[in-house]
Amino acid sequence: MVTLQINGSEHSFDGDPNMPLLWYLRDELGMVGTKFGCGMALCGACTVHLDGQATRSCVLPLSSVAGKSITTIEGLSRDGDHPVQKAWRAHNVPQCGYCQSGQIMQAASLLATNSKPTDDDIDSAMAGNICRCGTYPRIRAAIKTAAAEGSTK
Repeated sequence: MVTLQINGSEHSFDGDPNMPLLWYLRDELGMVGTKFGCGMALCGACTVHLDGQATRSCVLPLSSVAGKSITTIEGLSRDGDHPVQKAWRAHNVPQCGYCQSGQIMQAASLLATNSKPTDDDIDSAMAGNICRCGTYPRIRAAIKTAAAEGSTK
């Protein structure tokens, strides 16, 4: 039995403890905001927060996250009013939108530890999140806007 804290709620799972967190979130809990991209932790579509740090959920076995705090895109903000989410809308960041939950979770993690990131800080933090549509300039602008608004924790 694995007990997990997801978006502030406790969940128990008595299946395979090697199941990746991504599949537990999507298939068992119906939280489909976290996306499957590559399955190798290379693209960032599956990014969630694990104890506040951006983490790729597609390769993370449930057994390794027992007792830790997990936040998904659904738990980042109840009303979609996290500064990063608001900035994403203000800058019309999504094009196809597939990678955006992972991008937002990565950006929120960056801003939780660096409230005034430089372009280099943003590029470095976001480098592992791929956007096939190439919305990188809008992503950077949105992160700067969210940083300017503050309260990104």
